[in-house]
Amino acid sequence: MAAVDVDAREVMYPGKACTLKAYVAEPSHGGHQHPAVIVVQEWWGLDEHIKDVARRLAAEHYCAIAPDLYSRQGNKVTKDPNVAGELMSGLRQSDGIDDLLSTIDWLKTQTSVRASHIGVVGFCMGGSYAMALPCITRDVKAAAPFYGEIPPDQKLQGLAAPVFYAYGENDGWIQRKDVDRLASALRKFNKPGEVKVYSGCSHGFFNDTRADVYSAKDARDAWDRVLKLFEQNLKH
Repeated sequence: MAAVDVDAREVMYPGKACTLKAYVAEPSHGGHQHPAVIVVQEWWGLDEHIKDVARRLAAEHYCAIAPDLYSRQGNKVTKDPNVAGELMSGLRQSDGIDDLLSTIDWLKTQTSVRASHIGVVGFCMGGSYAMALPCITRDVKAAAPFYGEIPPDQKLQGLAAPVFYAYGENDGWIQRKDVDRLASALRKFNKPGEVKVYSGCSHGFFNDTRADVYSAKDARDAWDRVLKLFEQNLKH
């Protein structure tokens, strides 16, 4: 299918603790239902890079929603790693999961969304959530975590969706042994998925706003694999 024009807007909807803000991008032509993808932010907040990822997915015929997981903290966005670390530390994972589940609830109310076809992609902090979410809910039908934390094996046993996990071999945050454990768990528990280690890449290699870590060739390859995962599991 050809790429399409995209409409983008901010939305608000109820969460457990506060009203959640999110950025929604979807194909412009109305009257059609589209599969949905939740885009989960890095520790910087709901910044322009994450919004751009949502628009890229909308151009591929998805309804993409990027919830602001810092809604509980006043919707903050930063470029300062010290501030980002504080914001991420101020978000309990259980609260982030609750807000993602509230996002799924909101998607189910939208007439433009095929609510039975929801995927998730996330980066850094968001990669941890994108890996955890399909272990918790069966509403997620495909997950593409980038360099996120790996849940313990007992949680991976509950993984209910195919996974594409992207990792840079020089990642200083996520331990390679945990990534290898994920690959082993997928085989051990007979879960569909792929773990790809990108040689020479650092943590954050997909983020094209960060010249210090961005790798265009590897980001392109990873994006192609994400789109293939979603095509196979969300569009059929």
